[in-house]
Amino acid sequence: SPHYGERWGRHWLDIARYADSNGLDENVAYGNAWRYRDYVVNSFNQDKPYDEFVVEQLAGDLLEPTDDIDLRNERMTATGFLVLGPKFLAEKDEAKMEMDIIDEQIDTIGRGMMGLTLGCARCHTHKFDPISHHDYYGLAGIFKSTRTMDNYRTIAKWHENSVGTSEQLATWHDYEANIAAIEQRIEDSRLAAAAELEIAPNLLSKEDEKQFPDETKTLLTKLRAERKALEAKPPEVPKAMGVVDGEIGDTSVHLRGSHLTLGDSVPRRFPRVLTDDQQPSIPEGHSGRLEFANWLTSGTHPLTARVMVNRIWHGHFGKGIVKTVDNFGLRGDRPRHPELLDWLAVRFVEENWSIKQMHRMIMLSDAYQTSSNFDSNNARIDPDNEFYWRFDLRRLEAEAIRDGLLALAGKLDPEVGGNLMEYDDREYVFNHTSEDKSTYDTMRRSIYVPVIRNHLYDMFQLFDYADASVLTGDRSTSTIASQALFMMNSPFVEELSLSMAERLIRANPNVDDRVDQLYLEAYGRPASKEERVKAVRFAAQYREVLDQGSDPTNSDRRAWQALCHSVVSSNEFFYLR
Repeated sequence: SPHYGERWGRHWLDIARYADSNGLDENVAYGNAWRYRDYVVNSFNQDKPYDEFVVEQLAGDLLEPTDDIDLRNERMTATGFLVLGPKFLAEKDEAKMEMDIIDEQIDTIGRGMMGLTLGCARCHTHKFDPISHHDYYGLAGIFKSTRTMDNYRTIAKWHENSVGTSEQLATWHDYEANIAAIEQRIEDSRLAAAAELEIAPNLLSKEDEKQFPDETKTLLTKLRAERKALEAKPPEVPKAMGVVDGEIGDTSVHLRGSHLTLGDSVPRRFPRVLTDDQQPSIPEGHSGRLEFANWLTSGTHPLTARVMVNRIWHGHFGKGIVKTVDNFGLRGDRPRHPELLDWLAVRFVEENWSIKQMHRMIMLSDAYQTSSNFDSNNARIDPDNEFYWRFDLRRLEAEAIRDGLLALAGKLDPEVGGNLMEYDDREYVFNHTSEDKSTYDTMRRSIYVPVIRNHLYDMFQLFDYADASVLTGDRSTSTIASQALFMMNSPFVEELSLSMAERLIRANPNVDDRVDQLYLEAYGRPASKEERVKAVRFAAQYREVLDQGSDPTNSDRRAWQALCHSVVSSNEFFYLR
């Protein structure tokens, strides 16, 4: 099913801190972020090996060139993983902004792929884990040698890669070449005129151009007008947020994390505790991203496979073998079953890093297929269910609640992929001075609902959606009165419950059959005899009250709407058991 990728891809988007806007100071639209989201969905559907999935996101632009333009574009899109985080785009200190972005990348990769809080070592050697100050800046040099931003001037501009067809890319390269040719002619003309006036090239200013011959002034005016006209009408080529290699170089230790106080320079390298003295070499002139990605996915790395299988386990059971799924360090939880974690990690690599094979193995296990029934004796011995004697009760996520309601109402649009954003790329989104064009009235699955940082869809916020500003491997789950009030009073739920009732009435003239269908679709089980009797009685009594009221129209439909509304507002709809 293509919806597998939507369901499990959503888990990875929490790790990738996916959003459709920047948030923070300048909340501008990430108008092309959706291409990364679709890349993730497609990768899960294709069962792309996890090692390949990681390498593409960290260094897809550095892989061997290919004649397959679709594969090339897919790899370039994958590197959006490194760009998606929030950024202070109006930060006046450009060096600080650059290091803040690098820090966010290192923190996300560390916790997301390695289960380590590497970001703690920005200011000092890690207080708990064996990650040194120099380890951090060895990694920082790799990402400082990576071009994430086109510029850091206010408002700073993140990098995007062209991901069009061969024809579109050829047109774009011709366009860039024409721009470059005009700029070169402008520069050559300026330097030639400056030489005649004996003005040194490094001292040449716009003011000096007033001394140029009229012929040169005319030519410069013409060339600049041509450049402006070209820049105003660039060819339309699809773009995706992503990175490429930038200026290659090492980074100095920033004492106390400040870019204003530099220590010794650290060669680009990986954390020593994970490599001993056998550091993979980074060739001269390479950022080291590809080498870093290959090191992470070598199959012998002590953390990469363990962290991912623990995330898959968490996705099925609601808790990981290591409960702190983002932190395998000293301050994280110890694995409850370390031998099981090791065995799963080894099998994961042996099965070609196949996530679907890992799903199959877990779901065919006795642990997964255990009943959720309570046993007082087991509860006394193992109150935290560490040995999986029962299946833990857990609530559906915000997206599953919304999608479930739409599916019951027969309204869910199954289309896969695409963009629902109302904003253009880099356009300012809702804030205190701009228009709010955010809309959430779509019938598409929740994974396609735009995620606007600082202006999250109300229903998502109410039901504990991930904080898109940071990596979230384990969402919190709250139980508050406003959730029940939303289900009871929301026009959205009321409208969908009416659609549910209309579906049931159309499909089943027999009232008992209606109740059976409702329970089967809402709860995944048939109604008991007692439930069926109560439901039919409720609908009949409700209809009688409506018939006696001031507005008896459509009383049957409204009565069944009330029944549907009560069924989907119950705990059994919200919880997996």
